[in-house]
Amino acid sequence: MSVNNINVLVGTTKGVFLLSGGTDREGWKVRGPYCDGWPINHVVGDAKTGTLWAGGGGDWHGAGIWRSTDGGESWQVTRLSKGKMDEWAANDPDFAKMIGWTDEALPFTDDFSQIWSLNFSHGKLYAGTKPANLLESKDRGEQWTKVEGLTDHPSFEAWIPGAAGLVLHTIVPEPSNPEKLWVGISAAGVFATEDGGTTWERRIRLSNAEACQGHDHPAAPQNGELGHCVHNMVRAPGHEDVLYQQNHHGVWRSSNGGRSWDDISNGLPSLFGFPIAVHPRDPNTVWTLPLNGDSKGRFPPDASAAVWRSQDGGQSWQDMRQGLPQDACYFTVLRQAMATDTRTPAGVYFGTNSGSVFASSDEGETWQEIARHLPTILSVEILDGP
Repeated sequence: MSVNNINVLVGTTKGVFLLSGGTDREGWKVRGPYCDGWPINHVVGDAKTGTLWAGGGGDWHGAGIWRSTDGGESWQVTRLSKGKMDEWAANDPDFAKMIGWTDEALPFTDDFSQIWSLNFSHGKLYAGTKPANLLESKDRGEQWTKVEGLTDHPSFEAWIPGAAGLVLHTIVPEPSNPEKLWVGISAAGVFATEDGGTTWERRIRLSNAEACQGHDHPAAPQNGELGHCVHNMVRAPGHEDVLYQQNHHGVWRSSNGGRSWDDISNGLPSLFGFPIAVHPRDPNTVWTLPLNGDSKGRFPPDASAAVWRSQDGGQSWQDMRQGLPQDACYFTVLRQAMATDTRTPAGVYFGTNSGSVFASSDEGETWQEIARHLPTILSVEILDGP
């Protein structure tokens, strides 16, 4: 893997896959699976060094973070919590020998079962877990500590799980300020720190309380808040803290770092969806992929796939369909399975639960399927060379 190429980092239910398309975003090659077939919820990388990290696990493996320092050729795991295999191996020497298990003290025992999200910024690696905790590592993943200020928040006892559990699935840094960070927790909302994680503020207020009117969905805005079940969130480029989020019930924009939110769902075919992505240079260009509804199958409306793009900060939307399946399309695109590169024009990528990766090298105008028949895709990120 060359850090000068476009590299698509794909987390799946059966390990990590790496797609490389060279500098011209053509001739895609697929490598994998890596990480011993673990369920991998999120893969991220450091473009300067080519280091990759993959977070995942589950009830069987416990939680762990894999690391590769050679572009994915080899991987080592740092296990953080125990799973059922530890219980089995501790009571069955033959099984322990078969899997190469040794009894070791794990730093978080059974505090959480999975790593759900990762972010590397300002020389620090962050990880979000299920149930929701935020971890940080100052040595690129060797040692980990909990960010206690987040779970010490006064609202903690009222956090409730979404359908996938109580997960910290989104970590958004401020590129120029290591003290500022936002996280998304389902179903607890958006939280922000401006002092490096010591204190946190819950940021789910609406800019206009009238946005609560006319909704009957349990996850809809109410009591002056947009709803606790944030699905995904991104920060727009620039000096202003412009944030976008796909919530369980709508797409929202904040011009002030999440202190208040505006509904920008008008024009979309559905309020429900998981991913959202923003242009690397234009804070007003954003993409999302609506699904037909949370209890209606969670596939594209009318079983016809489209990525919807706004180029005016959500005031209007355009459906982008060329190259995407338009008949009998029943895939789901999950919350971390859409990303952009930094090239000109910007590339947009997404992965499906049916194992396909689609890419656009012209900001969504046209699409091509660059991989198929992978396991269920849980995340897509881009490692773009300097």
